[in-house]
Amino acid sequence: MVKRLVAGAVLLILFGLVVYTITSEKEQTGPEEYNVSGKTGQEGTAMVPPNSSEGLEPGDRAPDFELETLAGETVKLSDLKGKKIFLNFWATWCPPCKEEMPEMQKFQEEFGDEVVILAVNVTGSETSVKKVKKYIEEKGYSFTVALDKEDEVTDQYHAFTIPTTYFIGTDGTIQQKRKVGPMTYDFMVEMKEKLK
Repeated sequence: MVKRLVAGAVLLILFGLVVYTITSEKEQTGPEEYNVSGKTGQEGTAMVPPNSSEGLEPGDRAPDFELETLAGETVKLSDLKGKKIFLNFWATWCPPCKEEMPEMQKFQEEFGDEVVILAVNVTGSETSVKKVKKYIEEKGYSFTVALDKEDEVTDQYHAFTIPTTYFIGTDGTIQQKRKVGPMTYDFMVEMKEKLK
């Protein structure tokens, strides 16, 4: 009887160690790549429940912000007034973001003189700025990447599911419904035509 109790205790301890080891390894590998939004039709990767805010709507003035770019310069949204802007929120660990970025680059190469693509990296969710820089350089993306190190602009724009893109017109207002999930090249061309 005593041998069975000791064997059972040893097995429980070993099981506990296995569970602890697996859990510890997951914590060290970085964010999981799952859509946790709870919406089965939702595209993108949620960082908080999507019903925590609906986001900004067409007709709203785009909140101003100032961020450092990956190139070490400063970008201020109000300095871009008079231009059409795609304000995109993304992260390197987000599969739908990775899916849309080649489409954004194709659009940038063709329409970069008509529309500013400002890709705001949700840097507070990244492991390092170096990883972001390496990713952009390896892929050869040429649109402007801004670093939201404290996730303040991400919160300001309620971009809790990424990618999220806002379409800002020349008057500085949001002119079209935001896009949650990856954009295609054709969708971007359509949005470009709708902005004034």
